[in-house]
Amino acid sequence: MRSARQSFDNCQVGVYLGYVSRGEHALIDFRLYLPKEWVHDRERRQKAGVPKEVRFRIRHELALEMLDERGPSLPHAWVAGDDEMGRCSWFRGELRSRGECYLLAVPSNTSVRDLAAADRAYSGRGRRPQTPFARADGWCAALAEEAWQTVEVRDGEKGPLTIQAVWGLVPARTEGRPSDAAETLVVFRERQGDGSWKHDYLLSNAPLTTPLAAYARVFKAEHRIEDCLRRAKGEAGLADYQVRTWEGWHHHQTLARLATWFLTRETGREKIRTPSADSSARASDDRRIAEPPFELPSPGADSPQ
Repeated sequence: MRSARQSFDNCQVGVYLGYVSRGEHALIDFRLYLPKEWVHDRERRQKAGVPKEVRFRIRHELALEMLDERGPSLPHAWVAGDDEMGRCSWFRGELRSRGECYLLAVPSNTSVRDLAAADRAYSGRGRRPQTPFARADGWCAALAEEAWQTVEVRDGEKGPLTIQAVWGLVPARTEGRPSDAAETLVVFRERQGDGSWKHDYLLSNAPLTTPLAAYARVFKAEHRIEDCLRRAKGEAGLADYQVRTWEGWHHHQTLARLATWFLTRETGREKIRTPSADSSARASDDRRIAEPPFELPSPGADSPQ
């Protein structure tokens, strides 16, 4: 599952909850973010038709509301999200209190302290010094090349899809203060066309026995929600509207999601009916269509670390 923020050209901001299963992925729910300056602007609220009971809530509160409402009916092992979600320590704490296992992106400048690093020499007086906090990208840059592991995410058309990863146990300092719980910092890197590396930084509360391959599959699965948004925009006009009212925005979002889901179902049924344009259908063709492009295993498998 993922709560994603999508900002449109008309400055309306929606918070989206998506669901990724073995067979498909779709947008499940959404909320319109009401800016803080709107809260006490009675004239603006009346003009836009904002219900009286709607109050200002940060995007993370909207995401938790959707998760609380939809989560029990959607079997899931992970909650994933972009760095807009992951940078908030309060949000991560709320997920922990709900018993959710998360893998959330964070900015590269997030401060972390490596709990596996050797502490500074102790003089015997005062408090024992600890390893100082450092930026996540700085911690990553200081690692030896052999620290990186190559993990297989899933089978691809041209062979196994692999990614390089490294992890460390850290307390993270976001919003000016350290987290009250140790978390796993997972860093993925992928080689770009120009030879450079693209790095992604994520924090998780998964058990320490969780293998890097599991993190990698969740990381790649999270990107499917971006696919959902692109599909809804391209095929159902999710972002193509000129509404300026609360009710109109919600009507458009609902219709766009329904249209996207209908088109997705029809496309899947057509693939089953015509597995190949130049060959007869075989049982193996149907299996390939039904087979998932990735897997979301529950944490706790044997760990390569």
